[in-house]
Amino acid sequence: MPRAFVAGLALLVAALPARAADPNAEINRAWAAGYRAAFTCSALWNGAGKPLDAIERDELTGIYPEIESDVRALKADVDGKAKKVSVTYRDDMPPRVAEWRGREGCVTLPIGALSSAREGAYFEPRPNLDAKAWPWGDVNARAPIPRGYTPYEQAVMNLDGFGGRTSSLLIVKNGRIIVERYALGHDVHTAQRTFSVAKSMAATLIGYAAHNGWIDVKRPAMIDEWQAPGDPRAAITTEQLMRMASGLTSDTAGNRSDAIYMGGASVRQWTTQWPLLNPPGSRFRYANNDTLLAVQSLKAAQDKAQAAINERAAVIRSDRLLNPSRFFDGLGMTRTVVEHDGEGDYILSSQVWTTARDLARLGLLYQNDGMWEGRRLLPEDWRSFVTAPSGPQPEGAFGYGAGFWLLNKSPGVPEDAFGAFGNRGQYLIVIPSHRLIIVRQGYDDDKQRLDIAKLVAAVVAADAKAR
Repeated sequence: MPRAFVAGLALLVAALPARAADPNAEINRAWAAGYRAAFTCSALWNGAGKPLDAIERDELTGIYPEIESDVRALKADVDGKAKKVSVTYRDDMPPRVAEWRGREGCVTLPIGALSSAREGAYFEPRPNLDAKAWPWGDVNARAPIPRGYTPYEQAVMNLDGFGGRTSSLLIVKNGRIIVERYALGHDVHTAQRTFSVAKSMAATLIGYAAHNGWIDVKRPAMIDEWQAPGDPRAAITTEQLMRMASGLTSDTAGNRSDAIYMGGASVRQWTTQWPLLNPPGSRFRYANNDTLLAVQSLKAAQDKAQAAINERAAVIRSDRLLNPSRFFDGLGMTRTVVEHDGEGDYILSSQVWTTARDLARLGLLYQNDGMWEGRRLLPEDWRSFVTAPSGPQPEGAFGYGAGFWLLNKSPGVPEDAFGAFGNRGQYLIVIPSHRLIIVRQGYDDDKQRLDIAKLVAAVVAADAKAR
């Protein structure tokens, strides 16, 4: 090859523009810093009390691939006295900060914010119900332990056979715990992030509001930003939001809501902006935003109810109408922490921390068809409502109701089985016909995932043997 040609080719290559850098690299690094700050804060002080090396192993692995390397590389500065975690990610920007606010958990501050006034923080101590009888407390939670292995214990003897990395497993039969297992470093009071199990908790709060007459889920959602004349989103109902059938678009498949979870963005600002993509009620599209908007509708409905109460001169503050901590305390779920954004809006699509026993208590509420210790908390038909596949259905192995997944397609599983599902293997399964509740928490990732249908089928088969 002539030298002149080679030299000319080299000049041409040198003149070509370099490959463009990842346009999302800077925001991904900011989100990675927010992720590390938020998860470190929550795992330290939301009742988990984990050491930092366990947080590295459990909470900061198995995450989104575009931020995982940055999350692992960045370091957290933990201020135990101020209950604050800071993560520096750029020399010319303030660190990302997450602050602990007592019963309201950790708040991730917006990118660029150094501190907040902590106004409205709920530092009221949690009720101590541990010494009360189950299900309020922990006394007599376990059924009498028989000699030898029960069919249930035999069915779950080899948890690895179901896949994933399990941190807790509970089986409740006839209201009492018959199997309870924890991984090393976990116990009855270890709280984990629920991920999308929180969506089912949101549906429960909406049910409580419906029972009290504060909201009608079949009416259009009360979202102020959609009320301009001619806005087609004004027709979207709260029920359609609960059934993942709003018709709204979103930025990613599955609608990860990164700006809220990792960027400290306002729930309201982020969720109300999306335009309509499909006719409401026509298609299933799993979206965090739909649940967050359903909770916004609940908040507006309760504000309206509060205004009516005020007209009658009743003294009831609106924050007592929508305060998840107080509602869950009323179920004995005193180690459940519901986190919110900097404006006080609860992030009930994912940001809840709870224990296995607290999830079992929520399951008992549904097993008993909305009754708790003789008091009705949910409408009489609420369990049927949230488990009815009356909206458009997802493709795949599971159906969907209104905030709950359905196991109606799973071999060996009763048709009435339903559950709350969360990323990384968080499950609450309720089977009313068998009076069975199964709770499983874990740290799954793409390489190892629990087969929940297989696990449930094995427990159901064991239940048949035990009868």
